[in-house]
This record gives sequence, structure tokens and C-alpha cells, in this order.
Amino acid sequence: MHRAEHVRRLRETTAQQIADVRSTLEDLEVELAQEERDVARLEGGLSAVLARMLGNREERLERERAEAVVARERVDGHRARLAQLEADAAAADAELAVLEPASREYARLLAEKEQQLIRSGDPRARELADLGAALDRLSAHVRECDEAHQAGRGAHEALGVVLGFLNSARNASTFDMFGGGLLADAYEHDKLTSADEAAWHAQRALDVFSRELADIGVAARPVMPKVDTRWFVDAFFDNIISDVLKHQRIEKTRAEVKKLAQWVADTGAHLQARRAQLLAERARLLTRREELLRPA
Repeated sequence: MHRAEHVRRLRETTAQQIADVRSTLEDLEVELAQEERDVARLEGGLSAVLARMLGNREERLERERAEAVVARERVDGHRARLAQLEADAAAADAELAVLEPASREYARLLAEKEQQLIRSGDPRARELADLGAALDRLSAHVRECDEAHQAGRGAHEALGVVLGFLNSARNASTFDMFGGGLLADAYEHDKLTSADEAAWHAQRALDVFSRELADIGVAARPVMPKVDTRWFVDAFFDNIISDVLKHQRIEKTRAEVKKLAQWVADTGAHLQARRAQLLAERARLLTRREELLRPA
């Protein structure tokens, strides 16, 4: 019965995540279509003619293509995330179908146990039954805290990977502002691309963490900040102003990821404290149970 309720709450949280991702994906697909139209206009048509006359067609085309690539990466990433969430939902549905008979069987067993206790006539019987139910609930809550804490550790580790790449990109960006040149740009771009890929894994881990938190009554919908991978376009317009802007974007993203990692760490500490409380209560109930069962 408890497992069915656990899976049901996970399923509800997953459904909300699916709705959020679908909404975001719709906006991103519109953005991608616009970017692809901009590229098409510069590759041929009136916009291409005008750009050629102004002498900046190649620069504009390179920039538009770069923005289209980024938009495509966003769409692909959210489509992959949606597929993973839908797979999670299907797995939950399959498990719920197996657990469905539990409610009927549980009701029958409860009625049978109740009659046994009534017939026993022992004044300790009712308290023992209540203690057993309370201990079962506490054990389930401890397990849920453990599952949520484990998911939080996974999310924190995934965020650490993203931060590692962003730190490397920040160092390269700092060097670039003082004349790093194309090599610094290339290294910076490589680390940002890696950070963007790691961010999708981190978002997946955060999705799992938020579902486990929802199971223990904590509502949270953490979302990874975007990692701007358009820096390689700036290599064609390399100057101190663009270098400073790149550096600021990296710092902003890094700060947001650090803030998210700190939230995960703080939530993990709260889960550990909650687990300690549950274990203390469980110990108290076990002591009382032993007192009831001990011969007079």
C-alpha cells in the first residue's frame, strides 16, 4: 500500500515535469523555426542580396547559422529530456498496475487482524497493533528520506561536473581578456560545450531529485540555467568588449549553478536531520514495544 502511494506521488510529479518540458519545447521549436528562416533568407533571397550589397553577408550568415545550431541543440536536449520523463512515467504506470490489488487485499487483512485482536481480549493487543503500524510508517519514511538523499547526492555530483567545466571556461576567458587569442577562444568554447552537455545530465538528476522530494512533501522544481555556447561566433569579432561580455556571461551562469548546488546541499542536510528524527522516534517505539512484550 505504501509503495503504491509512493509510486503514485512520483507519477504525479513526473506528469508535471512532462507538462513543463512540453511547454518549453513548444517555445523552443518556434525559436528554432525562426532561426532557420533567418539562415534561409541570408542563403538566398532578398535579404542575401541586400547583405551582399552591404558587404556583411558572410558575417551575418555565420552568426545566424551559429544561433540556429544553438537553438537546435536546445530543442534536441529538451526532446531527449521529454523522452526520458515519458519513459519514467510509463514505468510508474506499469508498477501501479501491479500494485493495484494491494488496496483490496490490505482492507481484507486489516479486517481479519482486527477480529483476531478483538477475540484475544488482551488489553495490550490494540496498542501493539498501533505500534506495529507506526513502526511500518516510520520505516517507510526513513527509506524515502534515504532515497531522496541519494538522489540529492547524484544531483550535487552532476552539478559539480558542470561547475568544473565552467570554472575552466572562466579561467580561459580571464586569460582571453588579456590577449589570449584564438587558442584561448577554442579552449573556452570546448569547455562551454562540455558544460552544456553536462548540464543536461544535471537536469536529469535534478528531475529525479525533485520527484523524490515531492514524495516526502517538499515541492521543488529546480531548473538548470542555460549555458550559452555561442562564444565561438565571437571569435570572428574578437575584441576587448566582446571578451568582457563573454566573461560576464560565464560568471553569471557559474553563479547560478553554484546557487543551485548550494540549495541541493542544504536540502540534503535537512534530509539527514529529518532521518535522524525518524530514527529516534523509531527507537522510542521499539522500546515501548519491548516493554509490552516483556513477561510480567
